[in-house]
Amino acid sequence: MPRGQKDAAFYDSAALLVLSLLEEADKTGFQLLHEVECRSDCAFAIRESRLYPLLHGLEARGDVRSCERQTEDGTHRFYRLTRQGVKTLTCCREQWKTCRKPIGGGACVTK
Repeated sequence: MPRGQKDAAFYDSAALLVLSLLEEADKTGFQLLHEVECRSDCAFAIRESRLYPLLHGLEARGDVRSCERQTEDGTHRFYRLTRQGVKTLTCCREQWKTCRKPIGGGACVTK
């Protein structure tokens, strides 16, 4: 797969994961990194060097909004899913179902 296609595939997959996690609750970048690794049993990991540009892109598109909050550990930037992000997530999930259907639809019979 050419590099440009790999980057697009990574971006789409990672965006779906991030938006799904933010659907549950607002999270910091660190929390997102940790949850992606934990929930995938370390099968999928996003490096910080790729997560933050992804988050900035999602924010520029209007899918997420960030704000700083004071916690007991200090000030942290939290990311929140916007209404536009909910629409994007719904669209991504529908596209995923469409792509997955031919692969896992159970219509294939091998002899």
